Formats: sequence, C-alpha cells, structure tokens
Amino acid sequence: MAEIKRISDPAEVQAIARQWKKEGLSIGIVPTMGYLHDGHRSLIHRACAENDRVIVSDFVNPIQFGPTEDLDKYPRDIEADTKLCSEEGVDIIFNPAPEDMYGAEGSFLTSVAVDKITKVLCGKTRPTHFQGVCTVVNKLFNISKADRGYFGQKDAQQLAVIRKMVKDLNIDIEIIGCPIIREEDGLAKSSRNKYLSAEERQAALVLSRSLRNARKALEEGERDADKLREAITAEIKTEPLSDIDYVSVVDAETLEDVSGKIQRSILVALAVKIGNTRLIDNFSFEL
Repeated sequence: MAEIKRISDPAEVQAIARQWKKEGLSIGIVPTMGYLHDGHRSLIHRACAENDRVIVSDFVNPIQFGPTEDLDKYPRDIEADTKLCSEEGVDIIFNPAPEDMYGAEGSFLTSVAVDKITKVLCGKTRPTHFQGVCTVVNKLFNISKADRGYFGQKDAQQLAVIRKMVKDLNIDIEIIGCPIIREEDGLAKSSRNKYLSAEERQAALVLSRSLRNARKALEEGERDADKLREAITAEIKTEPLSDIDYVSVVDAETLEDVSGKIQRSILVALAVKIGNTRLIDNFSFEL
C-alpha cells in the first residue's frame, strides 16, 4: 500500500483524482473537520472497503461557523488524524487552509444554499451554517471527483440537506449515510465532547437516555408525536446543566414537524447545551 499523501492544494488533489478516473478507479470521499474519532473511523473504514481510492478532507470550514461560535477553539490535531487515516488505508488526507479553499479575503463570491429544510432544527439558531456546509461540500465533490461520499447519521439534518442538494443539482455522486457511533455509556461520539468537564460529560448522558426511552415508547406502540416530544423534553429538563435548543419529531425526508398521530417514518432529533457545549443526537424510526 502506498504511503498516505497529505495535500493542501485543491488543484493537486483534483489532478490526482482526474488521473485515477482515467485509470477506471472508483473514489470515495469522507468530508470531515478533523480531530478524528471512532465515528469518523467508521466512515473511513467503509469508504476504504467500497472504493479503490479514498480521500479524507480535514478542514475546519470557517464559512459554516456563526460569529459567536467556536471556530477559533475548535479542536485540531492533523498528526493524529493522518495516523488514523494511514492505519485505515486512506490515499490522500486533504488539509487545506481557508485561503486554499476560498482565496484572498473577499475574493470568494459563490455560495450554494438549500432552502426550506435548512430553516428548521439546527438551522433555526444557526442561519448561515448549512449554506457554508453546502458550499464546501460542493467544492469537495468537485475537487475529489468522488463516486461516493460518506456522512454520519449523527448529523442527520446535514445528511438530509446534502442528499437534497445532490438530487436537485444532479451531482453525480452516491451519498452514503453511516450509523451513529457511541461511547460505551451511550454518548454519541463528537469532536465537541472534548469541551465537556467530568461533571458535564456525565450530565450529557441525558441526551442518549431520553432518546433511548423515546425509541422504547415507539417500539411499544406510542404514536403521539406531541407526547413523545413532551416526554423527551421533561427528561432533559431533569438535568440542571442542560439548556435545550430544540427537541423535534419530524418527517424523516422533509424534516417538517409532525404533530398528533405518527403515520410515517420520523426523525427524532435534539440539540442541547451542556454547560457551554452544544451537542446533538437523534434516531430514526421507520413505519
């Protein structure tokens, strides 16, 4: 196996990808913001199993952060990320600087936006977030020329938005969603878990616990979306360190709120601040 290449220049990655395509090789891309954990590893592992060549982007994308969000303190460790990618058999770790992706300040004039489904859930309190996500993901698809893109179900709204964007814009790539990877105690793996103190880390278990109880209720026949939402909210509020952003029961495809009787597949999603750290979690339930 060839040694992994760490490249910052988009044109260089694009040239390599173009040659791979000429050779008839399939390409997978795993877009990440780095500080890789076992959740990322699961995406990378699958990508390497299903493609001849794999590119992992390792880029903290500034245009998906709001002005009061944690861009400057977002954790980074490119050496550890490169080691993990090398262990999994990745061919290229693409680690550009913001100027590599967007040029000199003020020179980048193009953006990609998906309407409607970006206005709900996380989009309510992060109004510019998904435009930044869609713009960078489009760039990554164009740079990598990938046949398949791998995304985690933990970011369920992001996955839905990217699928909609790919469908609407006829982008020639298959989007593959991969299951949430959790700690042994149930907490969803996240780069932001690093911010939690020991007390906050324990408090954060209320997210997965409330969702686990909600799934159990659904499996036992509960079909009232409002009761489900109220039960989750009540349980989270028992944790003094929690501050709820949203608790939502939505249509699994359109992300529209579901009220009253549940008659189709749903996504149960929440975002909660534990201390100063905003965490998300979710599960899908098919009917």
